[in-house]
Amino acid sequence: MVKHSPNPPQSGHKSRVQAQEEKKREDAATRALDYYLNPKPASPPEPDSTKLFIVAPHIDTETLLANASEDLLSISTIAADLADDVDDSRRCVALAISRMADGVQLLVERALDHLETREMAAPGAEG
Repeated sequence: MVKHSPNPPQSGHKSRVQAQEEKKREDAATRALDYYLNPKPASPPEPDSTKLFIVAPHIDTETLLANASEDLLSISTIAADLADDVDDSRRCVALAISRMADGVQLLVERALDHLETREMAAPGAEG
């Protein structure tokens, strides 16, 4: 008599212990794959409850300085326009605010220039 298969077919039944062990291995494999292939995004830091407004922590220095420069230019323009509408000491105050904003804007522009110079001098910088 010729035997068609070397081993008898396995029954579809597994012991409860075998099923639990297989389930544990599958769960561990799923957790490991999820950990490496589907990482969860880092949770944002807890907001400081004492501050009403904050600057987003992920914004780079160059962007912050560029926005500060534009805001200072706006402040200077508003103060200069206000100086045209008032007289005497109020005019002097408005012009002083405008000039102070201009001075701070020059400082911010210089900081931006330093950042750009560092980026150009950094190894591997495109240019």
